[in-house]
Amino acid sequence: MSGSSQPHRSTEPHARAAAVQAQASGSDFQSLSARAAGDEKLKAAIGSAVMRQFTGRRLRLLDLPDAQQLRTLAGRIRQHALDHLDYYLELLAARVRQNGGLVHFAADAAEARRIIIQIARDNGCRSVVKSKSMVSEEIGLRPAMEEAGLDVVETDLGEFIIQMAGEGPSHIVGPCIHKTAAAIGKLFSEYFGTPYSEDPGAMTRQARAYLREKFRRADMGMTGANFVVAETGLVCAVENEGNVRQSITTPRILVSVTGIEKVIPRMADLAVFLKLLGRSSTGQAMTVYTNLFGGPRKAGEGDGPEQFHLVLVDNGRSRILGSEYREALRCIRCGACLNACPVYRKIGGHAYGHVYSGPIGAILAPLMQGRERFRDLPQASTLCGACFEACPVMIDIPSMLIRLRGEDAAQGGLGWRQRLAFCAWAEMLKSPLLYGVLGRIKRWLLRRRADEEGYISKGAGMVRGWTDVRDLPMPAKKTFHQLWQGRRK
Repeated sequence: MSGSSQPHRSTEPHARAAAVQAQASGSDFQSLSARAAGDEKLKAAIGSAVMRQFTGRRLRLLDLPDAQQLRTLAGRIRQHALDHLDYYLELLAARVRQNGGLVHFAADAAEARRIIIQIARDNGCRSVVKSKSMVSEEIGLRPAMEEAGLDVVETDLGEFIIQMAGEGPSHIVGPCIHKTAAAIGKLFSEYFGTPYSEDPGAMTRQARAYLREKFRRADMGMTGANFVVAETGLVCAVENEGNVRQSITTPRILVSVTGIEKVIPRMADLAVFLKLLGRSSTGQAMTVYTNLFGGPRKAGEGDGPEQFHLVLVDNGRSRILGSEYREALRCIRCGACLNACPVYRKIGGHAYGHVYSGPIGAILAPLMQGRERFRDLPQASTLCGACFEACPVMIDIPSMLIRLRGEDAAQGGLGWRQRLAFCAWAEMLKSPLLYGVLGRIKRWLLRRRADEEGYISKGAGMVRGWTDVRDLPMPAKKTFHQLWQGRRK
């Protein structure tokens, strides 16, 4: 592969804009999840990636003397910062300005986009290198910048891949985990006009050669933030590829965009989160690069930006902060709850219709973008508690999902058929006799539908939701209770 090869075609801005618009408008979770659950290639790709991270997390936590105590401490620090967010935001803004930087507060996504595009125009920027940022995906930043005439390239390899594909991220940490090596190889071949290859090393070298030239020519660098330290005014961005470090040192203008909830009080607190973040997200003891930066280049320094801008985005966070769901804002975007979730493992992230997917996305999407548009997401959970067990900051996700479900039901979210079904189900559970009789009828009906191998591939009624995407094992002739009673006689 030639190091100077240029793309055979450009990624269409309108395709990416359409993808962002689809996410912003919500989705039919029922149909999208059913389709994803029936996609064996998707399930294999997602399952392999998240299980590797899930297993790695559990192993790396064993390195800590008391992981549970550290998680509790991390949760308390995040909650303290949220409870006093007004104070810490004022302190942060003062420290950033002392460091020579500029601070911008954006009430919503549209204002954040306007601020950033205006910064680019005021400084004559044309080329932008951008590192991974979930907030920028949330506000639809890249399509807006491209529509404004800016050449924007994602420099994180996973984000670069989905930029080429015109898609949104399917995972908070691994945006392209839904893609197989064959799919990525085909994408690279079509994008760069080069021979097809599935070799990860060859594709990485080709992307590196292309992105290196982008770094050299960029006017503006953009980053997100894992944490922002109020005490010092510094941004912390962790990574494994080195592209964040390139983005903050090479261009003359640097913009960091993040949510207002990412503030932590002190540098000493940062050590707590760095011990947990890598372990929880990718199963590493620590990420390869931990970048701390803020402010423009000082006299005598060889690299760094001429201007530094910090854009703090609200976009519904203040509304959550003032509600009983405040705890959800503790999230440090590690993706551990996605890796642990049996629902996410089977359908991936795109079925959620929002940039934040999985268990935490099932809370944040309705609260940030409107419950009507994302009414089904709180139902996308088995309430097994795996997400709570995995969360490094102890967010009680299952309890909040139950609360959202209850509020939806109280506001008329259930149709009359569903209400009737639940009432009938409740009455049946109250009567052992009725439960037993209906159970026998159900087993008889299901056994009649089973094939010779003992599976039901075409169910009726509510059973169809299962059999549309998987076979249902035939019920046993006797229930556990019947077998147990027979044993006791």
